Amino acid sequence: MSTPLLPPDTFVTYARGIDLPTFSGICADVGLPARTEGAADGWVWVTHDAATSNGGAVADQAGFVTGFRYEERFGSPNPVETVFLASTPACECPHGQNYMVPHCEAHPFHFIHSRRGFSTTYFNMGRRRESRRSGDLLVRELLAAGIVGRETSRYETEPGFNEDGAVTLRLIADRFGLPGTV
Repeated sequence: MSTPLLPPDTFVTYARGIDLPTFSGICADVGLPARTEGAADGWVWVTHDAATSNGGAVADQAGFVTGFRYEERFGSPNPVETVFLASTPACECPHGQNYMVPHCEAHPFHFIHSRRGFSTTYFNMGRRRESRRSGDLLVRELLAAGIVGRETSRYETEPGFNEDGAVTLRLIADRFGLPGTV
C-alpha cells in the first residue's frame, strides 16, 4: 500500500460504507462542496482547500456522516467509517497543545478516525505530537515504529525522524488500506 500524497494545505476525508455520489452530495448539502473527489480500494474521498474551507467544519462533518444524523439514510447502526487527514500546520494555539481540547477552526487535528458518530482516535502528526492523542486505535503501530512510548530513541538517534509526520501517515494508510492518491 502506498502512502497517500496529500497536497499542502488540504483536508481529505476518506469514507467507507457509502458511495461517492452520496458522500460528495452530503458534503455539498451542508455547504462543503469538494474540490476533488474519487474512489479506490473500497474507499471514497473528497478534498477541501484549507485556504477556502473551515477546517473545523470539514472535520466535524467527517464524524457527523458516521453518526445518528444519517442512520435514517444508511441504517442503524450507521455503517459508515471515516478517516480525516489534514496537511495543514499543527495548531500552535495554546489550547491546541492539549489533545482533549478542540483546536482552533483553522487547524483541525491532522488525523481523526470516526465511527458511529464518535471520533475514536485523533492526534497531530510529526515531532512526537502523536503522544498527545485521544484513543488507542493505532497505538501498537506507533509503538513499534518508535513514534510514541518511553522508548522513542529514534528521535534521539535519527535527526529529523518523522519531523513531517510522513512515517505516521504511512502507518495510517497501511492500517486502513487507504488509496495512494487523492
